[in-house]
Amino acid sequence: MKLSEKLSKIQPSATLSISSTAKSMQAAGEDVVVLAAGEPDFDTPEIVKEAAIKAIKGGVTKYTPAGGTKTLKEAICRKFKKDNNLDYDISEIAVSSGAKHSLYNILQAVCNPEDEVIIISPYWVSYPEMILLAGAVPKVIVTKPENGFKVKTEEIRSVINKNTRAIILNSPSNPAGVVYEEKDLKEIAEECLQAGILIISDEIYEKIVFDGRKHLSIASVSDAVRESSIVVNGVSKSYAMTGWRIGYMAGNKKIIDMVTTLQSHSTSNPCSISQTAAESALESDLEGEMRKNCEKFEQRRNFLIENLSEIRGLKPFNPAGAFYLFCDISGTGMNSMDFSKRLLAEEKVAVVPGQPFGEDSFVRISFATDMKTLEKGARRIKEWLNN
Repeated sequence: MKLSEKLSKIQPSATLSISSTAKSMQAAGEDVVVLAAGEPDFDTPEIVKEAAIKAIKGGVTKYTPAGGTKTLKEAICRKFKKDNNLDYDISEIAVSSGAKHSLYNILQAVCNPEDEVIIISPYWVSYPEMILLAGAVPKVIVTKPENGFKVKTEEIRSVINKNTRAIILNSPSNPAGVVYEEKDLKEIAEECLQAGILIISDEIYEKIVFDGRKHLSIASVSDAVRESSIVVNGVSKSYAMTGWRIGYMAGNKKIIDMVTTLQSHSTSNPCSISQTAAESALESDLEGEMRKNCEKFEQRRNFLIENLSEIRGLKPFNPAGAFYLFCDISGTGMNSMDFSKRLLAEEKVAVVPGQPFGEDSFVRISFATDMKTLEKGARRIKEWLNN
């Protein structure tokens, strides 16, 4: 049987693979500590669930426009104005089945063969695969922990050429939790404007920032940057709605129209009930609840930093946002795949290898779980490495 050559080059998601293996072991009765999941352990807010139930009972179960309902787009516009000081018209908004879907569709809409898209290592595992699926080439800039895993403008300048189409900026970032400050964003934006390349800003972890920091969208730097950017966000991480699958994008109307056309021939509309739930999340007063969740994430981060720093062979990087700890394991003498496989097999602790994120001497540890689980995981890792 002859299959797609393009798809044969795409690697399965390491995050989903590890989580799936760990869950299978749990289902078989094994005591597995799962520190791999990329989703909050908090439940979806009650007001959002009630809105979804009301939508089901009210018959909101039909097709919607491919790019999302008018009322949800209006709610998204209000969110951008309130949180990011960004003005968008609903014609500049498209709703997709998750932020991952939004990113995939954007790359399909803007890339041509031989185009290059800049990504910053450590990067989210799906960026390079999505770029390849769009027929383009990922251009990786490797950053260093001693520089806070932040990209420098001269590094961007050094890889830009006539084929460069776009750059993906993720702040707060997965897996390292990097948060770019206003000065950083202005410098990056200026470099991209001069080169005439599109900025794809992945802001899905926007509400999860620590140590008194505030998230700033690069599109808000200036009107010119807004016109050259497309912002991606969603309700999955901030509102604990991963399974509802609602993401959205805002930007150039031509790109939005193309994405909407693509969705009309592929997935059609995002789930109608989930759209109603997302509208409720964006319109309800949930800032206090999200702030409390963020405080819990920060406490968990602090616990892991303190405890893992004491373990021989480990050097955790302190994240400024998101809910992952990117940990240097080079002192153990193992690469990330061996470390992760052995830790799961021998101590039943699931973490994600850093190799698919572009850093084979690191692993990603999620602290989107309760303190009891984190304590057990840290204890097992310590005993395993000490022995």
